[in-house]
Amino acid sequence: MSINYKVVGEGYPIVMLHGWSLDHQVMLNCLEPVFKKRSGWKRIYIDLPGMGGSKSLETIQNSDDMLKAILEFIDQIIPNEPFLVCGYSYGGYIARGIPYFRSNLVHGMMLFAPGIVLDNDKRDLPEQQILKKDTNLISRLPSEDAAEFESMAVIQGKSEWKRFREEILIPSGKADSDFLDHIRQNGYGFTFDVDDQTPPFEHPALIITGRQDHIVGFKDALQLIDKFPRATFAIMDMAGHNLQIEQPDMFETLVNNWLDRL
Repeated sequence: MSINYKVVGEGYPIVMLHGWSLDHQVMLNCLEPVFKKRSGWKRIYIDLPGMGGSKSLETIQNSDDMLKAILEFIDQIIPNEPFLVCGYSYGGYIARGIPYFRSNLVHGMMLFAPGIVLDNDKRDLPEQQILKKDTNLISRLPSEDAAEFESMAVIQGKSEWKRFREEILIPSGKADSDFLDHIRQNGYGFTFDVDDQTPPFEHPALIITGRQDHIVGFKDALQLIDKFPRATFAIMDMAGHNLQIEQPDMFETLVNNWLDRL
């Protein structure tokens, strides 16, 4: 397999899909604190092609191909098994395509800070806000690191910086940028509408957005409310695109509730 992955635990499978240019560590770090207190769940953390430890593939030209690669991976690692899917940012966009082709197998979905509209010019975005800032910390960071952190973080403190550096900044620097740029230019969004001619998703779902997320926003996710009749929708204050880092306690509470409902 060209896809790098890590399996933690045993039981009902959950496929974990991270955000654009990142790796599985961002998913593992925010979700394992929940699953360490639970049993009966097999977590499958994937590095998307061209990111983390997964190879770039010439067969992947766009997001349709990215989805196809993930579907083929799932078919090999858990063939014909019911499973759940959890996606963050771009991983949330890919996650939404999975039930389109495997509706009989996907029995639950969790999306946080999901990409809903991939064309940035068409997203409904709030103005960027910084609600809490440790100016001493920012002044001590290398200028490039500070610029990256300040461009995304709503809460800019020591713990948020530590996780941002380890889970967002460092992995992004390891991704195949040429490969990712090619996808952006040749088909960042699917060529099909995942909501077209598909019934509502009738299984327990969780969709979490950040009120101050100026990267993908929160309003576009509300378009999904009729497509997910069993979903909890949460719009978290003092939370941007990295909401799992900025509001970890609320994030874990919502994940626990989703698992209880499942």
